Amino acid sequence: MPVIAVVFALLSALMYAVASVLQQRAAAATPHEHSLRIGLLAKLAVNPLWLIGIAADVAGYACQFVALGHGGLALVQPLLVSGLLFALPLSGFIHGTRLTRWDWLGAVAVVAGLSAFLLVARPEAGAPEISGTAWTVLIVVTAVFMAGLVMLAGQGPSRRKAVSLACAAGVLYGLTAALTKASSHLLQHGVIHTLTRWEPYGLAAAGLIGMLLTQSAFQAGPLDASLPALTVIDPVVSIAIGAAAFSEGLTTGVVPVTLETAGMIAMVLGVFLVSRAQAVRSIDEPGSSREAGQLQGEGGGPAGIIGDDHAGIRSPVGPGQHPGPEAHDGDAGAQGQGDL
Repeated sequence: MPVIAVVFALLSALMYAVASVLQQRAAAATPHEHSLRIGLLAKLAVNPLWLIGIAADVAGYACQFVALGHGGLALVQPLLVSGLLFALPLSGFIHGTRLTRWDWLGAVAVVAGLSAFLLVARPEAGAPEISGTAWTVLIVVTAVFMAGLVMLAGQGPSRRKAVSLACAAGVLYGLTAALTKASSHLLQHGVIHTLTRWEPYGLAAAGLIGMLLTQSAFQAGPLDASLPALTVIDPVVSIAIGAAAFSEGLTTGVVPVTLETAGMIAMVLGVFLVSRAQAVRSIDEPGSSREAGQLQGEGGGPAGIIGDDHAGIRSPVGPGQHPGPEAHDGDAGAQGQGDL
């Protein structure tokens, strides 16, 4: 298992956690009418807190870029899930909330499941490049799934919209990770050579669309609706792309596959438990910046946890009480929505 890939993947997860904490707080205060429009990014671009989050995102992506240059998708992307473990105590510290027994159980499940999968699967780096036909299939399939999920999201703030848009972002981030892996290897042949290929430009376009989907998901509903989808879909799609397109070998056989599946299930269950934590949900509680209808830079510290890849995502986040979907929707309708 490449040490450099593991170290930089964990650093990436940490930076993505910080980024999502800040970005979710800013997006929660933005009016819903900007959802899924470039104007949303323009609106957020004048928010200092969001810009700091973007800086953390860039640092996280740089670490992910290095990690994918030394390891495969099936190794690096699942490690980004660990961003939840950074985000949970960070958000708890910011909001003064205590972690419960279930919160720690979720964290242990994430670590145990992730460790079991990686130790048993022993993913290989695979091929650095794939054929044009393979790229075409990946892009078309990704576009079809994304379009379907965006259509399913519907109009207006809701948990369904938050989950659907987060799933769409997660699917796209799987493709983005593949483009990052390819671009990282192209860069080894020089900057000029890289700029003559289409992959870096496809990566930039996919990154912009992914950011728009993620920020729109942040608006649409509570954090615990979008966080699990963003955190889980990305590594699952990345593992599938790595195995099918980049020939990243995983250990096979009845026992290994059973253990790998069990590890993934434990990780997914852990993600859902962590996403229900008080620290993760506190950003949606009354009294946050959203209550004022706009972000207040002082007095209410940043909150949130990943995401992503989010950035990705990618991946963490963190907020307070447990407002139900109805209460959240009513709040969002009056003041602009929030979510991961």
